[in-house]
Amino acid sequence: MPTLCLPLSRLVRSKNNIRKLFTTKALNTRGGIRVLSSRPLWHVNCRGPKYRPTSCHRIPMEQLLSANMCTSSLSDKDMTNWLWCVYNETKRQTEDLIPVISNNFVNPDTIFANNEMSLQDIEIYGFDYDYTLAFYSSHLHTLIFNIARDILIHEHRYPEGLKEYGYIPDFVVRGLHYDVQKALLMKIDAFHYIQLGTVYRGLHPVPDKEVIAMYEGSHVPLEIMSDFYGKSSHGHTMKQFMDIFSLPEMTLLSCVNDYFMKHNIDYEPVHLYKDVKEAIGDVHVKGIMYRAVEADIEKYICYGEQTHAVLRKLSENGKKMFLITNSPLDFVDRGMNYIIGKDWRDLFDVVIVQADKPGFFNDRRKPFRRVTDKGVLLWDRIHHLEKGQIYKQGNLYEFLRLTGWRGSKVLYFGDHIYSDLADLTLKHGWRTGAIIPELRKEIKIMNTEEYVHTMTWLQSLTNLLEHMQVHRDAASQAVIQQWVREREDMRSRAKNIFNAQFGSLFRTYHNPTYFSRRLSRFADIYMASISCLLNYDLQYTFYPRRTPLQHEAPFWPDFLVF
Repeated sequence: MPTLCLPLSRLVRSKNNIRKLFTTKALNTRGGIRVLSSRPLWHVNCRGPKYRPTSCHRIPMEQLLSANMCTSSLSDKDMTNWLWCVYNETKRQTEDLIPVISNNFVNPDTIFANNEMSLQDIEIYGFDYDYTLAFYSSHLHTLIFNIARDILIHEHRYPEGLKEYGYIPDFVVRGLHYDVQKALLMKIDAFHYIQLGTVYRGLHPVPDKEVIAMYEGSHVPLEIMSDFYGKSSHGHTMKQFMDIFSLPEMTLLSCVNDYFMKHNIDYEPVHLYKDVKEAIGDVHVKGIMYRAVEADIEKYICYGEQTHAVLRKLSENGKKMFLITNSPLDFVDRGMNYIIGKDWRDLFDVVIVQADKPGFFNDRRKPFRRVTDKGVLLWDRIHHLEKGQIYKQGNLYEFLRLTGWRGSKVLYFGDHIYSDLADLTLKHGWRTGAIIPELRKEIKIMNTEEYVHTMTWLQSLTNLLEHMQVHRDAASQAVIQQWVREREDMRSRAKNIFNAQFGSLFRTYHNPTYFSRRLSRFADIYMASISCLLNYDLQYTFYPRRTPLQHEAPFWPDFLVF
């Protein structure tokens, strides 16, 4: 019978805690570091072949393990009592660990590494603009939602009743998938499995049984998943929403679906998706959003001082910098004037606007055009990308030829994992940094007592189930099924801590999300904002944590933090 043991991960921060930790009996197992307390557990009597636990007084672990070998001779009542004794002692040990775990907070301003990278090797820093250099307040999502909703009503002849709906700030999270043909919004994990309980039609969840019936299980085949850039095209029926601007789009889709269902209106889901996509696109393409932000920039843009400090630090250390954004010149210039000042161009060696990413990274046909301060496009051929000038469109291959900025000496930051980072790391060998503003909020939640308590007991209970499931008699299975139901409740509670509908951006219960999978593949490092760079010198090396594979025993003390 496997030993009863508890998982520990990164528990201690001081040498005193380390000494306390190693007064217990530690064991390396498949699941990670396990600790068997050297304190006595519970008392049992084992008389010959008949083993009868008389009470839950505590005895050394060795006696428990020895007694555990003869549980087959127990009566149903005694077996039930014994399992609950194990459960209660596991819970007590877990609660003893929580104060130690709670001291191991994660700093939200940390930069996290997927791949080893030294800033000492980086000579050139590149940036996207939106949600990388410029961070926006929640007012922007409300603005986009309202404008797109009104476009649907006035230009696409959708019902006036949609005006009853406003933007719902905490309804969706980034990285969700939308089934265009079924009009369902859902979260999918790294293995293409739908997280049951996170499938929504309109503003209401779809029962798990209905989801399983529609998809013949919970797995989404590769051929209907979104394409490489998360788009629904070429037969793919799923669209993945990967950028922060997509939050109002997902909310609008959900609200329109909700209205149609509430009023029993028959509609074609594919048309609805395309109309909402077009309306959201018009908010950007027609410049409606840009003009609104420029008219009240203090309402919409924040984090200016930190962005300026990062760029100034890089400039003072002799680093070259460039900007590649899909946003137009007037919008970028107005924002950068607000964030940095009128001399913002002096910090950048190259500035490219309306680049049309991700096409910029793949389409060799579009040449650069120089843009005057008044937005006039010039027709002369570009032989050099000059500091202080503004360029439009172009392509990465021409950019590489004109600058010579190739390979791992370039680090580019962006918030869109596909459009900003994927091609750069896969095709061109640039180092990449993902900006994930949601990270700060999620880490703060993870640092709360509620989350620590919930997850620590959830892990211990899961481990208990793994070891005790071998008892197949009816009495034991009745107890174990109660634990299974408690585990399901704990998993739902852990999800709801982050978002009541869809949970964490990074986890589907125990598995990474599809978003996390892409993040780990396409970003060398990731952080909540570029201001996190202020906490590191430019010689710093980022080392990814060596996470044990399932078949590896963690012999290294990477859980010790001094």
